[in-house]
Amino acid sequence: MSTAPASLPFHLLAKPTGAVCNLDCDYCFFLSKELLYPGSRFRMTDEVLERYLTQLFAAHAGQSEVTIAWQGGEPTLMGLEFFRGAAARARELAEPGQRILHTIQTNGTLIDAEWAAFFAAEDVLVGISIDGPREIHDAYRVTKGGRGSFDRVMAGLGHLREAGVEWNALTTLHAANAHRALETYRFLRDDCGARFVQFIPIIERVAEAGEDGEVPWSSWRDRPLYVQEGERVTSRSITGAQYGRFLIEVFEEWVRHDLGEVYVQMFDVALANWAGEPPGLCIHSETCGRALALEHTGDLYSCDHFVEPAFKLGNVADETLAAMVAAPEQVAFGEAKRATLPRQCRECDVRFACHGGCPKDRFLTTADGEPGLNVLCDGYLAFFHHVDEPMRAMTELLRAGRAPAELRERYAAQDARRGRNDPCPCGSARKWKSCHGS
Repeated sequence: MSTAPASLPFHLLAKPTGAVCNLDCDYCFFLSKELLYPGSRFRMTDEVLERYLTQLFAAHAGQSEVTIAWQGGEPTLMGLEFFRGAAARARELAEPGQRILHTIQTNGTLIDAEWAAFFAAEDVLVGISIDGPREIHDAYRVTKGGRGSFDRVMAGLGHLREAGVEWNALTTLHAANAHRALETYRFLRDDCGARFVQFIPIIERVAEAGEDGEVPWSSWRDRPLYVQEGERVTSRSITGAQYGRFLIEVFEEWVRHDLGEVYVQMFDVALANWAGEPPGLCIHSETCGRALALEHTGDLYSCDHFVEPAFKLGNVADETLAAMVAAPEQVAFGEAKRATLPRQCRECDVRFACHGGCPKDRFLTTADGEPGLNVLCDGYLAFFHHVDEPMRAMTELLRAGRAPAELRERYAAQDARRGRNDPCPCGSARKWKSCHGS
């Protein structure tokens, strides 16, 4: 077994239950990944856990912190004792003074007071999936019996908040909330108390969809293994235009009321790119390949969105994490993000902020027939052009050693001079009084 070190830090999503989940969300492509492991119990063994943690800490030797990130499927199906044991073993492996960052992504339905107390004690950052108010959330996030999961998610969130657990809202964007940006954002902020929000566009890539995007099935559980193939998307998917409009409407609300108090991942990533800093998100970085996925068996894949045979790098029983991350095929996978940009992207005025988006979504052709255009391209263009001026202003404030939140005062001064019946500056074509001035 090679011990070659990874040259740079990497992030790993470990899936202790694989694709197994207690929900049956219509748009969850990962449900089909059960087909990769027929007959499996879908539970990470103690042996795999030990190899994973030992190799993870070895690969981050001498670094100030190590992130242990759990995802699924639904990782809490492993039970609380599994995570207590993992946290205890991590403490044994950490170097003196080395910080351990624990994160978990969950649907929240199994969280009770005991889980919340554990998360609080171990300082676990919890990402909880919630798509908006009941009607929106229950449109696609359903149980295996087809019932909505909203009440159970909100109960789990209540336990987290009561225990003082740090948490993020993970909100997927799709046909049910694409046109309800302000309602969705205000629900997360006001009803849920979210102070960190990630918006995740749903792009279900398929070959068999009709012209209207309809497919003859609902859940991915009913389909063959999902792989990155096809040039159509389902009708559940958000369009590029919808995505751009959603982000713009949320931004106009956020920049007036929440800048400096609520953190929206996409806005932070944009500001980093405007300021010339690393964006901290592979989607809008120049290259990728440093965010990988570990299955419950110890198999390592190039990316969470590419858990499929062609992108399997190996297994921790045969090779170390560090060696697999630094392997030529994984380096090539990450470099391809930049190398395969079509000319339209290379010459785009917002390339510095976009970098083509996620490779999984780059399956359209450009106007001159070149492959590799992102299905969300028109949304990225609209959003990045819309925020250019405020991003420049925030960058200037940062470079002057001042808080970007000062920008709220400028917006307040402009809005004070705005008439109730004037067009809303978000570009929605609605009046100010019935849009962001409401």
